[in-house]
Amino acid sequence: MHELIRANDPVLLSYAESLLKDAGIRCFIADQGMSILEGSLGMLPRRLLVDDEAADRARRILVDAGLGDELRAQK
Repeated sequence: MHELIRANDPVLLSYAESLLKDAGIRCFIADQGMSILEGSLGMLPRRLLVDDEAADRARRILVDAGLGDELRAQK
């Protein structure tokens, strides 16, 4: 899996997830269950993950939607 975004903002993550799903790209938001451990304070970031083979296409979609500044650096 390839990490595209790491953020505490649930609206940002939901928007990015919606864009990718609408484009037919499977994605997963990891660490959502961590809010139980942290007491729902939103301090621990969640990660938006996609399959490695879809990463480039997913990045283009997110950049085109104006989310380029939110993307993690490519490795």
